[in-house]
Amino acid sequence: MALIVQKYGGSSVGNLDRIHHVAQKILQTKQQGHDVVVVVSAMYGETDRLIQLANALTHYPDPREFDVLISTGEQVSMALLSMALNAKQCPARSFTGSQIGIHTDTIHTKARIQKVNTDIIERELKQGRIVIIAGFQGVNEYGDITTLGRGGSDTTAVAIAAAIKAHECQIYTDVDGVYTTDPHLIPEARLLPQISFEEMLEMASLGAKVLQMRSVELASKHNMPIRVLSTFSDGQGTLVTFEDKIMHKLPVSGIAFSREEAVISLSGIPRQLGTEGRILAKVSQAHIEIDMIAQNMTAQNTVDFTFTVHRREYPKALKIIEELAKELGAVSVKTNPKVAKLSLVGIGMRSHTGVASTMFQSLGDAGVNIQMITTSEIKISVVVDEAHLEQGVRAVHQAFELDKIPMETQQLYIE
Repeated sequence: MALIVQKYGGSSVGNLDRIHHVAQKILQTKQQGHDVVVVVSAMYGETDRLIQLANALTHYPDPREFDVLISTGEQVSMALLSMALNAKQCPARSFTGSQIGIHTDTIHTKARIQKVNTDIIERELKQGRIVIIAGFQGVNEYGDITTLGRGGSDTTAVAIAAAIKAHECQIYTDVDGVYTTDPHLIPEARLLPQISFEEMLEMASLGAKVLQMRSVELASKHNMPIRVLSTFSDGQGTLVTFEDKIMHKLPVSGIAFSREEAVISLSGIPRQLGTEGRILAKVSQAHIEIDMIAQNMTAQNTVDFTFTVHRREYPKALKIIEELAKELGAVSVKTNPKVAKLSLVGIGMRSHTGVASTMFQSLGDAGVNIQMITTSEIKISVVVDEAHLEQGVRAVHQAFELDKIPMETQQLYIE
């Protein structure tokens, strides 16, 4: 018998039929002899509907009241799922984040979990009940409801799993695991039976939307294995675990990409100490996150400084840079608001050579021009024109033969 935490996303509980289906999956796990704690998201589209209601009233909703509003979607899901289980003669009780004791800091709309009280969970499990908890939310020191940001139910599930020392945290979604790349873009993409925490963190930060990045960080910190599974099909899914538990380390495990990038370049800046810090400070003061950075020296003894930002931040960043260009005496400001980032990720890069050359050669052969490059120990990212992203992903995927990764059968961690 094992203690398992299961999380079901919005698409998994999107309507009453799907809630009945989820209840049946939970019941089957319980009938196998396991204790089960369940974390649920709001029904698909519900959080967006609540946000639209708030924005229809005011463009600047009070953060406290905004959290009170958008946290209600999960309360509906947890109550309906509990009803469905009880109707199947499977005792279950639902709890909000506040009721169960998920304590957070005081930052509304993007709070961080500080502590999870396990008393109620342990009490209910001892009485043979399924415990159903609203994801995405908690309570601060003042008794106010807080929310954890989009995708926060993943973090709720991992935090609870770590607190109760569960054997495994299972994340059920509408995909059957982590793929070598987005199968909607590349149908030949293959399911990865295992991936390391480090690789999954990179994939999440680079655009892969399977798991919230903070949940992977938390799982790595607490040595909590995560298994990504499909609500709608059977299978072993993908186990996210430590590198030393992965037998076969391929040079490249996956390709992540983001379409929402923009490039801004200050050209012909007269050389002077501290220019780079001045540029970055101005942008960061506006709470704009800079991603990739490149700097070139010119024959005229000037500097070209180029960086990328998320496309939603582009107008604000451009305004700042245009003002800075005058102050710094730059010759021009050049931009491209329609670029994409394509990234290779793999712990095998540490021990395999030629990964970068293979990537660049495949992109060149496909006619995809590389505008910027950045690397780390297990990652290579390039900026390309958004219009060429799909052919770039396809070319790199084929170059590393990611469509030929063997579908190994992995035993469930709990066994």
